[in-house]
Amino acid sequence: MTPRVATGAPQRAVERPPEATRPAPRGGDPFDPDYCRALERDTLGPVAQHYFRSRLIGAERLPRHGPLIVAANHSGNAFPHDGIVLDAALWRFDAMDPALKFRSLFEHDLTLVWWMRPFGLDDFWRRGGGVDMTFDNFARLLAHGERVLYFPEGVPGIGKGFHRRYRLQPFKTSFVVLAARYGAPVYPVYVVNGEWVHPFGYPIPWLDRVMQRVFHVPFLPLPIGLLAIIFPWMWYLAFPARMVFVVGEPIDVRALLWQEGVTNFERPDRTPLNRVAGKIRRLMQTELTEQVARHGTRPYDARSLLAGLRSAGRKLWRVLPIGWPVAYIRQDRDRRRPPARNRLHALLRDWDLIGFYLPFGWPLLSLARALRRPPCGYRGLTRQERKDARGDYLWRLSVRPLPE
Repeated sequence: MTPRVATGAPQRAVERPPEATRPAPRGGDPFDPDYCRALERDTLGPVAQHYFRSRLIGAERLPRHGPLIVAANHSGNAFPHDGIVLDAALWRFDAMDPALKFRSLFEHDLTLVWWMRPFGLDDFWRRGGGVDMTFDNFARLLAHGERVLYFPEGVPGIGKGFHRRYRLQPFKTSFVVLAARYGAPVYPVYVVNGEWVHPFGYPIPWLDRVMQRVFHVPFLPLPIGLLAIIFPWMWYLAFPARMVFVVGEPIDVRALLWQEGVTNFERPDRTPLNRVAGKIRRLMQTELTEQVARHGTRPYDARSLLAGLRSAGRKLWRVLPIGWPVAYIRQDRDRRRPPARNRLHALLRDWDLIGFYLPFGWPLLSLARALRRPPCGYRGLTRQERKDARGDYLWRLSVRPLPE
């Protein structure tokens, strides 16, 4: 019998006015609640509602305060759309209260090059509440009492390919020792239909190693990856899978380690950690299979999709993948520049975005970033200012801690 942690149903949070949001000063927390609200209103929200038709089931189980770990399975996609939509769904459930924002841990590789950020948006992961995945950062988040969104499969969970859909890859052990050390319950979240976001991804190990070393891309899914080399917008392409996120019963990691004879959570032996991580993985695999049988019989659900697209109305161009680069980038730029003088000016001042749709448009996009001034590029900025703007650095909470 797997130990469980009893928990009461939390009350829904009340949305705070904009002036109550967390500030994002230099040297502090990069999380930008106003930007996240704008994403929910203008881009990501309509996409999640009308295209992915996401559902979050069982979120009332989640305590309102941490330390707490939400552990979700990854889908074998070219891009972590499942993680982005889940993160947004959790915050939406909490009425977009900045104090209740889950801190998602992301791999540092996602910040090194601009094409690993959604549509090249500067410091996207951290502005959205993310924190660089290091063991020390993980520990400091839990010590700070944060609720953490974590994917125990890591990058292999994304790059496993469609032929291994819903097969959980080996779990990391960091969340096991830290959950026990800080008394944090682990709440599984089962991502159903996320695998169908990208049903044509088949990785080749030797090619993935080349892409990692040369382009800082963890893997190149085939055949869609080849099309993305030709047409840049296809790198972010996602099929209209009806994403369902199911929150499971919490797992008491301390009890599992006690069963293995572990009482010292500061320096536990690696062997029992691996056994407990394996137990949690097998438990989640069983329940994931059950949830797939319940919610995954129609991953696209054409009738629901047509209804969702019709209800999008004038936002339809933003909801379809071919319009995402323009919608996301213009929304970000418009927050930092004066309004366009007219429709023609609004179109012409973002001329560089045509590169997403031109054959082999990557060089044009890169060149435009170098030559254009902010917020469209980096001309006039020092090297350090460019790094800070792009976010291609490692954020260590030991150096740049979260505000109290």
